[in-house]
Amino acid sequence: MQTTSGTAENENGKQEYTITVYAENRIGLLNRIAIIFSKRKINIESLNTSPSEIEGIHRFNIVIHESAEVVRKLARQIEKQVEVLKVYYNTNEEIIWQELALYKVSTDEITEKVTVERLLRQYGASAVVIRKDYTVFAVTGHKEETDALVKALEPYELIEFVRSARVAIIKDSAGFHEKLKEFEALEPGEEVVENEFLDKGDKIFTM
Repeated sequence: MQTTSGTAENENGKQEYTITVYAENRIGLLNRIAIIFSKRKINIESLNTSPSEIEGIHRFNIVIHESAEVVRKLARQIEKQVEVLKVYYNTNEEIIWQELALYKVSTDEITEKVTVERLLRQYGASAVVIRKDYTVFAVTGHKEETDALVKALEPYELIEFVRSARVAIIKDSAGFHEKLKEFEALEPGEEVVENEFLDKGDKIFTM
């Protein structure tokens, strides 16, 4: 599998994957999905859930570091949940993704030291709250970028740092609307073919 430096496989064949789940927004679903990972002793690096482009359907972005075979099995297991409509998984090179990071810095440090202001401009930081005792800046980007700013600000009284979960969009995707139409067209009792894209090579990432 072709990889980039950010998604390179290690000696165990593991790399970073983003699992995308389309599901009805029902109480308890998130807990059941988390149990699927915990039973297999797989650590979730990042988890985000939000409404999707389709009313009533939520989208989960789950980031893990695993082998392709393990991720494939996880996708199949998640898709067995009643509320889940479809599951996809992608490497970092096959998605567009961002994370939001907030940095609380001493306002005195910013006003007194030109270096801090220069660093914030360099990383595209924007002020969201300015107070006498501290200023909060926001940065969007990849984990490596937001982590780099943390290290750069450490000598300048970085008070707090927090990063959001990943939000991601699949590059080779026409959206979930067409897939949803297929579900709605099924006759009552007709069996849905499970994970029909999971064994089709390059087609796996095309909705």
